[in-house]
Amino acid sequence: MSARTPDQELFWSFATELLQLPGVSRSTMMGLPCLRLHGVFFAACDRRTGDLLIKLSQQRVSALIDEGTAHPFAPAGRRFRQWAAIPPELSHHWSALLTEAQQHATPGAP
Repeated sequence: MSARTPDQELFWSFATELLQLPGVSRSTMMGLPCLRLHGVFFAACDRRTGDLLIKLSQQRVSALIDEGTAHPFAPAGRRFRQWAAIPPELSHHWSALLTEAQQHATPGAP
């Protein structure tokens, strides 16, 4: 197993609190370190860019992009409309956005 990058360390430092919640677990998604809630992916760390990747509604992702907090997540040129990428330099937003993504993944959430 390879060593974590500084950005992955930052991701896991924010994720630690969420890992205490029932149903939240560590995993991988497309080879990226990620978080799941009852098996549903809701956040990851892009090992290439160090970006926090979060899954929210398409409307919320568009709003984050429009306000400059995020940019589209488009691996290999294909945009994932429910995923936003938040760069490490905006990590002051990460905690709140991780919580928002976890709540979005909660069964019955809008």
